[in-house]
Amino acid sequence: MKRIAALSAYLLTALLLVACSSSAIQRKDGSSSSVRSFSLRDLAKSDVDEVIEIHQQAALASLKTLTLKLYRRNPSEWRKSGYASADEATETLFKPLSHWHLSSHKDLDWQASLRDAWREEYTGDRVKALMDGLLVMHMAAFNHRTEFYLLSDVDAQKLYNAARNTEAVVWKLATTRNSHNAPLLLSNGTDGNDVINLSFEREFGKLIGNQDTLARIVEDKSNRAIRFGVVNLTSMVFLPV
Repeated sequence: MKRIAALSAYLLTALLLVACSSSAIQRKDGSSSSVRSFSLRDLAKSDVDEVIEIHQQAALASLKTLTLKLYRRNPSEWRKSGYASADEATETLFKPLSHWHLSSHKDLDWQASLRDAWREEYTGDRVKALMDGLLVMHMAAFNHRTEFYLLSDVDAQKLYNAARNTEAVVWKLATTRNSHNAPLLLSNGTDGNDVINLSFEREFGKLIGNQDTLARIVEDKSNRAIRFGVVNLTSMVFLPV
């Protein structure tokens, strides 16, 4: 009886805390973050588990934003895949996230996909190859999970490596050109009014900073030090995740 009473008190306290939780943050652009409703599964999560989920959601949001921006900047790429618009191409690429644990998408060779995006002879959708590779790589850094609990294991080294690999991709995006000295994929540059557009750089910076911050948090939690490494930019040999 004492155990039942203690459990009831614990559940009542948890429900009261949820009822008193603050409302969603109203952002400058008018958007707001979604406040998750309470679930009994949350009782099996630590504070760090919730931090991991928040950082993962932010990383995936950055990847989706970058995909849409790249498709809009390079419309010929989504047309190669037969889509009607940049928005449709983006939504299709991220659709497997809703059932990632059942999706064969996670078995993609992300290193080969990233290298395909920079091969001049590649005739496929370069944005899809690039962002497919980045999506699967970042999900691999989270052990292909979208929810985390007390016994879930997240490797700080994988998160750190994913950030370094993303830095290498940013460098390739800015420097790789074809035989006519034109960028294989347009990103940062000037618009029709000669206004410099650095939005890609800012969004990639957010993504990299997000992964580095989470890597430090997980490193402190696990007491396993991160081994620093660099990507071989000439051969695009990436760090493992």
